[in-house]
Amino acid sequence: MQTELDLTQVLARIKQVVLAVGAMQKENLGRQNLKIATKSTGIDLVTEIDQKSEQAIIAYLQEYFPGHSILAEESGLTAHASEYTWVIDPLDGTTNYAQGLPIFAISIALQCRKETVLAVVYAPVVEQLYTAIKGQGAYLNGERLHVAAKTKLIDCVLATGFPYDIATHPANNIHYFSHIVTQARAVRRLGAAAYDLACVAAGTFDGYWEMNLSPWDAAAGILLVEEAGGQVVHFRQDRGVSIIAANPVICRELEIQIQK
Repeated sequence: MQTELDLTQVLARIKQVVLAVGAMQKENLGRQNLKIATKSTGIDLVTEIDQKSEQAIIAYLQEYFPGHSILAEESGLTAHASEYTWVIDPLDGTTNYAQGLPIFAISIALQCRKETVLAVVYAPVVEQLYTAIKGQGAYLNGERLHVAAKTKLIDCVLATGFPYDIATHPANNIHYFSHIVTQARAVRRLGAAAYDLACVAAGTFDGYWEMNLSPWDAAAGILLVEEAGGQVVHFRQDRGVSIIAANPVICRELEIQIQK
């Protein structure tokens, strides 16, 4: 059994690294000579800033939390005999970033025995720092968050996204989107799942659904939503992390619409 961490102190440490990495990301946003490559498909991008961000975060974690396992988007799993695992998306919204769009975020979650106990999502351009410790609520720049209280789908502004294999896999969210967009006030597609979930926690979005996410896309955001009084439902098991997030009433309404 490892020594139990003081999560308040851990959070203070993680704030330091996300603010520093976020500043570097802002500095390089819109750079004309940015190195960009593709990964799983031609629309699944990685930039040199994704890689530099991840390297900086991992180096920081290895210095202050040696022996912890790390699951990161670009470098995969570095496993150790530890109860703790860090789950990292160093730059969520890479396509936006590569295009010069200022909608992207850093997402870091800490899991203890596979349960997420700490979450940080930082959107550098708008300087929004979302944080949560399990059982202690969710916060935006130190202010307590609560999910939206709406109870009718037609009053809701929702968020969603589409998987990288949208052109080749039939379960690509187009069917769900084409139905739900007619049932809600509006649906937005920002292109950064961690930030979408943070916005649900803040009540900026009334709800969110997406399919075929990876653990680093959603781990921190899920805790933010739950600690803000919301609910997260996994709605299918065959497409990675496929989730609905909202207050319990809207969560159920979205479940009903997805089943149609």
